Amino acid sequence: QRETERVDKDDTAQQRKHDQNYFRSYADIDVHEEMLSDTVRTNAYRYSILKNYEKIRGKVVADVGAGTGILSVFCVQAGAKKVYAIEASAIADQIRAVVAENNMCDRISVLHDSAEEVELPEKVDVIVSEWMGYSLLYESMLPSVIHFRDKWLKPDGLMLPATASLYIAPFTDTELSNRLDFWSEIRSVYKMSMSSMKQYAQKCISKQVHVMNIPPEALQAHAQKVCHLDLLKVKVKDLQCVKSKFSFRCFGDSVVHGFVTWFDVTFPESITLSTSPYHEETHWSQTAFYMEQPCHVTQDTLISGSVSVQPHPGAARFLDIALTFQVDGDCTRRQSYFMNDCFV
Repeated sequence: QRETERVDKDDTAQQRKHDQNYFRSYADIDVHEEMLSDTVRTNAYRYSILKNYEKIRGKVVADVGAGTGILSVFCVQAGAKKVYAIEASAIADQIRAVVAENNMCDRISVLHDSAEEVELPEKVDVIVSEWMGYSLLYESMLPSVIHFRDKWLKPDGLMLPATASLYIAPFTDTELSNRLDFWSEIRSVYKMSMSSMKQYAQKCISKQVHVMNIPPEALQAHAQKVCHLDLLKVKVKDLQCVKSKFSFRCFGDSVVHGFVTWFDVTFPESITLSTSPYHEETHWSQTAFYMEQPCHVTQDTLISGSVSVQPHPGAARFLDIALTFQVDGDCTRRQSYFMNDCFV
């Protein structure tokens, strides 16, 4: 029992350290410049808040993970009676400056605290939060939003966004061959051969998680949904292991280099924020997972298998991704990926 308690304390301390690093990163100006420069993201929230003004006007709103406070300001512009801007990082001090600059001190209260520990004087009618990470669940902010929702949202309350979905599809990378050919070209530059590095380079690429923009023509089959989350109903336990089977029929003759994921979230009044390759680029881009060995496909080649996404033990803001798949019934392949803070 003592050993179990010691391990639990070590895990808690490790998680607390990761949380501190996470909140510290959101005090950095670069993060907020990137998010506010993403006009697709920011305008989707702005339009959804203003278009839902009838549900916000005269109501109490919580902005969970308020960042620079821009969503809180949008809510006041939509007529909110009171907004609680909740932010755990040191950027909370700057929210106060933004609130004062916009003459909204009487309507927005800035609370420098975590979603799990913050205390409010009242329940809220609306929760607005931009909690999504790469591949939807990276950073694991959604459990914090759920915890806050269960404690502070009124029974008939509104969530913005209201739903979220994660998708996966196989893709080809026309640039990968050029990248690998670099090792063959060493001979012409330095008069020595390094072609043997190709296989190692391919292996390294397949172990890393890549955040990148995938052109729509690179997709080799119709996407399939990994999960759909109703933000009023989803529980933290539902996120402990998100798993789904897939079955793709390829479009035509090509080489599949891996799988790519993206997400969309929806708001009431038919507003969607999508990070799909078929939509305008966002700062989330798409998340690519390369195969150790690419596979040649033709029209209707079947790629079937499953994908699982779960928080990494001891570092819940990171993700463990596991892919198991077969190509036209060949031997089963299994690959695992660790989504930490080292992206390519």
